[in-house]
Amino acid sequence: MRTAPKASKGLAISEWWQGRDLTGLSEPATAARAVHELVDLGLLTLPRPGTGNTSVRLSALIALGAADCVLARLGEGHADALAILEELGGPDPGAGRLWGVWAAQPPGVAGLEAHFRDEEWWVDGEKPYCSGAAACDSALVTASTSLGTQLFAVDLRQSGVEALDGTWPAVGMAGSDSRSVRFQRVAAVAVGPPGAYVDRPGFWYGAVGVAACWMGGALGVAGALTQAALERDLDQHALAHLGAVDGALTAMHAVLQEAARDIDLDPEDRQGRASLIARRARTVVEWGSSLVLNRVGRALGAGPLTQNAAHSRRVADLTVYLRQSHAERDLVAHGKRLLEAGVDW
Repeated sequence: MRTAPKASKGLAISEWWQGRDLTGLSEPATAARAVHELVDLGLLTLPRPGTGNTSVRLSALIALGAADCVLARLGEGHADALAILEELGGPDPGAGRLWGVWAAQPPGVAGLEAHFRDEEWWVDGEKPYCSGAAACDSALVTASTSLGTQLFAVDLRQSGVEALDGTWPAVGMAGSDSRSVRFQRVAAVAVGPPGAYVDRPGFWYGAVGVAACWMGGALGVAGALTQAALERDLDQHALAHLGAVDGALTAMHAVLQEAARDIDLDPEDRQGRASLIARRARTVVEWGSSLVLNRVGRALGAGPLTQNAAHSRRVADLTVYLRQSHAERDLVAHGKRLLEAGVDW
């Protein structure tokens, strides 16, 4: 495996996708080939959050999002899985294997159950929103046990694993292939004790990586506005939108850099601020990305959305990707956590 130096991973990702036609990534098979290429090049092996190079990690994830939101979703999941395996002492991820983290558990959905039988863990049930359902070689999945929710590593190439057709009829983020996956007596390896997945500092620190991908997606959408400025004189309204977009991108970059610094200063979360750091970053980036979507659309009108396939897909993908945030529910939790910590404006 050819591995890029840590400090250059964001640049290497940018160089990798520049000049490529990425419109085909709306097809899961094409997206799978592209993300496997990134794995083989070592571009998704990133510094773990809190090891002194968190800004390098976030820069690489921003570059992934700027390339393509589908690539970012799959690549961030792989990078997150590697960090979790290291943090919780899980099995070796193996060379050239694409990993996913499948931990979604919507209300009212039964999800997975894990049982210890014959000296081995087995998982059964269905897991929704499994990004890279057919592309991933392995996944970290959450499942219910008699002692609570626990994380398990699963080899997806064994029998009993089935991605369910018709469970991801999406237009935006179609290439992420986030179908439901059925597990029928599938062997698994426990990764950490019950509760460890959400109790570790990396749960919140990893969540900042998703925000970095969102910002990258916003950069990609904003590119249509800067390209328009190169091709013609912008009117006063479009110039105002350009100024607002720049302000949003600057704010997003600043909050992510601040988050990276705070994570590296307290990797074990001894101050108990991990959730606050992550919620602040995600709040600002979701707001900023939403502003970029709105302002670019108002500045350029329907033209790029109807005549530019790459731009229209970026807009659709980012719109769906941002809903990985839980909107006002996350803001309520953020407000409560802020009061608990003491407002420090």
